[in-house]
Amino acid sequence: MSIIKRAISADGCVVASALDSTDMVAMIEQYHKPSAVVTAALGRLATAASLMGYGQKNEGDQLTLRVDGDGPIGSMYAVADSWGNVKCCADNYIVEIPLNAKGKLDVGGAVGEGTLSVIKDLGLKEPYVGTIPLVSGEIAEDIANYYVASEQIPTVLSLGVLVAPDLTVQHAGGFLIQLLPFADESVIPILEQNVASMPHFTEMLKSGMTAENIVMKCLEGLDPNLLDEAEPVYHCDCSRERTSRILISIGKEELQRLADTQEQIEVCCHFCDKKYTFTPAEILELIDEKA
Repeated sequence: MSIIKRAISADGCVVASALDSTDMVAMIEQYHKPSAVVTAALGRLATAASLMGYGQKNEGDQLTLRVDGDGPIGSMYAVADSWGNVKCCADNYIVEIPLNAKGKLDVGGAVGEGTLSVIKDLGLKEPYVGTIPLVSGEIAEDIANYYVASEQIPTVLSLGVLVAPDLTVQHAGGFLIQLLPFADESVIPILEQNVASMPHFTEMLKSGMTAENIVMKCLEGLDPNLLDEAEPVYHCDCSRERTSRILISIGKEELQRLADTQEQIEVCCHFCDKKYTFTPAEILELIDEKA
């Protein structure tokens, strides 16, 4: 199971979360069957969305990360709820490019240049949308830059996905450290030292460290206390009712065209590949609902 742990410094000025998302990212691989570099990219994005979405104020709140790059992956989406549960999708799941200069999966090359959007649906009339240019396409740097540029929150984010030669996910996860507005600058060198001393996230998992071990290491020297924890999963909340509402939104003329020209209409969910089939008679019923 995936697990997220959140902790706070004794003076309440620094909050950190660590997530072992191995099982969650393994489900992404099982649902979408992506190539290795796409598994790494989607896994990072989903892990980040889970870390950012976890602990949102209201149960119905949603956070969406959208990456629009000019690389071969195209656009990627990850949606998280307040429990850290995630669903995600991409334009292209099969991307084969050379490894980067460090001999690692070239996520930045697969993503390319473009924008990162953070969309927060907090139950208000309109969702909050913040968009910034990508700085690297490596996901972690881009999101940390978003927090500084758009929300003025000093942030450290580390993400990692280790994909085996057979394309299975061996380890995945990340940590998020944020300074609250009243934080004393004296904590910054302590955090910098902590982060500098920590191996890559997947290496820590591989060595047997848990999410709790890692989050306490993030705040070492600041007398941290655990706040809470959760077991987020890959979860798609699609349904036939939701799909019907989407069909209704395309308008009467398009629905009538579908009913007149198709023996059956199949709608596939981008997040879990589940298929919903509608007959022409059912499409006509949707037209009556819209009337």
